Amino acid sequence: MHRRISRILHALRQDLAARLGDDVIGAACRAAGHTWCDSCLLTPAAIIHWFLVQVLHGNTALTHVSLLAGRAFSASAFCQARARLPLEVFRTLLRDMVRAVIPDTEAIGRWRGHRTFLVDGSSFSMPDTPALQAQFGQPGNQAKGCGFPVAHLLALFHAGTGLLLEVAAAPLRSQDVTGLAGVLGLLTAGDVLVADRGFCSFASLALVMSRGIHAVFRLHQKQIVDFTPGRAHARPGQKRVPRGIPRTRWIRACGLKDQVVEYFKPAERPDRMSEEEYAALPGSIVVRELRYRIEVPGFRTREVTLVTTLIDAELYPADALAGLYGNRWRVEEHLKALKQTMKMDVLKCMTVDGVLKELTMYAVAYNLVRAAMVQAAGRQDVVPDRVSFIDALRWLRGAEAGGEMPELVVNPWRPGRSEPRCKKRRPKQYDLMRAPRAELRKRLREKDLAA
Repeated sequence: MHRRISRILHALRQDLAARLGDDVIGAACRAAGHTWCDSCLLTPAAIIHWFLVQVLHGNTALTHVSLLAGRAFSASAFCQARARLPLEVFRTLLRDMVRAVIPDTEAIGRWRGHRTFLVDGSSFSMPDTPALQAQFGQPGNQAKGCGFPVAHLLALFHAGTGLLLEVAAAPLRSQDVTGLAGVLGLLTAGDVLVADRGFCSFASLALVMSRGIHAVFRLHQKQIVDFTPGRAHARPGQKRVPRGIPRTRWIRACGLKDQVVEYFKPAERPDRMSEEEYAALPGSIVVRELRYRIEVPGFRTREVTLVTTLIDAELYPADALAGLYGNRWRVEEHLKALKQTMKMDVLKCMTVDGVLKELTMYAVAYNLVRAAMVQAAGRQDVVPDRVSFIDALRWLRGAEAGGEMPELVVNPWRPGRSEPRCKKRRPKQYDLMRAPRAELRKRLREKDLAA
């Protein structure tokens, strides 16, 4: 193991360091059917370690990697060696790391005895190549040759520690809820999943409930909600529903804006589910709807309606559920740390496999930073979210072998803080590209000839 990556890993917990050891990486390669020569410079372990160093340094240029590694190899050689390494090796290492941090999710940040997880969607960009365009697509308001491919990102975080347990990339026009089934494998019965209204549907709620997992979702804006006791409702399968009549059956009231209702299975199957999967869902489910107001100055949303499978109002009061959903905003901060602080908003690989490897390595590097934050929080007696992410990242970059972790910066506690959603710094006043580059070059040449 190279001295730089050795310093980074051994400054953290030894169980995490072992997950990225040479033997573990070699075993993952053999399991994936990959062969290599131990005498070569760019062994699988060296590739993984230096790739990790590259990502920790803001996904720096390939020409910088050899300087960081202290080894003489070209950017092309490193890129080709990384391309030969199977994607499954990267995924295996991430799964092993997640298994190592699972005990932290058991002990930290429980809500009323439950482990709590946050799921959300985002996006990231990448180079404009035919393969990436075909796989992910680009925004529809950009002409061909004038934009970059953009992938849809789905991420599952542990609420208490901020650890990234699962990450998946899909074509740009995928919905958040499309990949939900793929990220539920790490959750167990009794866990609580918190998500925004992009995940709220009968199919999603039924799927989560079938695994014994609890859901706290913001209700979709198109769902009609009426808290009138004993109100009328549309019958299952009824096509023509009078305006303003909900499709849910009222069961009982838990408060003025708090009720238990029955959701019926829609006749139309979602495109993301097969006929067999949809047929396996129950004909109806019993959930709880509640609405509360936000009286914090500066907050955009004034009223929030939630749907949850936690129907016991005595064990889970409406105020507690409102506080839990309010903490969902942390997932936006986690994504900001990934995309802005670590610079994952624009990836650099030119192939589909390369982009997925890069994304997986970002997840590994992010979890190392989060592990440092959890370790520092325990020593400094604060919750992990108050430890500065950028300070933990900087410490990892310059960690010394055998050196103890210093006290990291602790951010002040500022609940209810709000900032305007605008930028002060003005961008450069260049025109946007509205035609392919080759065509623009041709216009320049024609202009020169005409002059």
